[in-house]
Amino acid sequence: MAIIECKNVCKNFGEKVALDHVNLDIPEGGIFGLLGPNGAGKTTLIRIINRITIPSDGEIIFNGRPITREDVARIGYMPEERGLYRKMKVGDQAMYLAQLKGMSAADARLALKDWFVRFGIESWWNKKVEELSKGMAQKVQFITTVVHKPSLMILDEPFSGFDPVNAELIRKEILRLKEEGATIILSTHNMESVEELCDDIALINKSKLVITGGVDHIRREYGNNNIEIEYTDADGRHTEVVSREKAGNDVLQSYIDKGVTINSYKELMPRMNDIFIKLVTGGEAPEA
Repeated sequence: MAIIECKNVCKNFGEKVALDHVNLDIPEGGIFGLLGPNGAGKTTLIRIINRITIPSDGEIIFNGRPITREDVARIGYMPEERGLYRKMKVGDQAMYLAQLKGMSAADARLALKDWFVRFGIESWWNKKVEELSKGMAQKVQFITTVVHKPSLMILDEPFSGFDPVNAELIRKEILRLKEEGATIILSTHNMESVEELCDDIALINKSKLVITGGVDHIRREYGNNNIEIEYTDADGRHTEVVSREKAGNDVLQSYIDKGVTINSYKELMPRMNDIFIKLVTGGEAPEA
């Protein structure tokens, strides 16, 4: 089932076409990667889903019906342009944003305290936002995005500004939220994160939807159907790459028939980074 359906969504800013008849289904309960180069239309689509911007044509369907302002309260959105009030204390800021999303003061304080402990930032409660580094402020913004347990979370470049330790902390939390049933839209240029986290993706380029589908399916589709076999024979250890098409379906059996010991056998698939470059530039992705 799709939690979000984009039906023929168009957006024009004067003569500029930001989105051109985008039709896209975002499955419920997984991590969906929204990919594309700068200026492709990703942020415009995210803003339309959040009703910050109104489409020129088309509509957004949320849980089977046209999205409303009330539905937006069930969405957690962390934009790439972070926006905390610098003069406020961290705790006051977090409480204010949680209550804007419909939480009671008591529930907000309890949930926020739990998140602050989870992130090891209990001592930040009475600090002013302006005292925090970019990475520290981003931790607070992540918490305020997810604290009300939204059914849909939209995270725009959530790893930007984090060191590797804190980036890994955020990755683990994203996976935990997915396991708890949340749907997460992840807008990012980090293709390693896409391969590690995303179940499905959509690539937008020059205002148009280029491709959408499961990550594994897309990687296979753009692969060269090559198999890497590592084996040991009387002369030692060897690694060979063979084409499944040329060798047929009994590639592994053909090596076993030679009397060698098979150490490993795996299908080679291109990286998402290579596929991204190929689809955006129209060039050729390096062979797997």
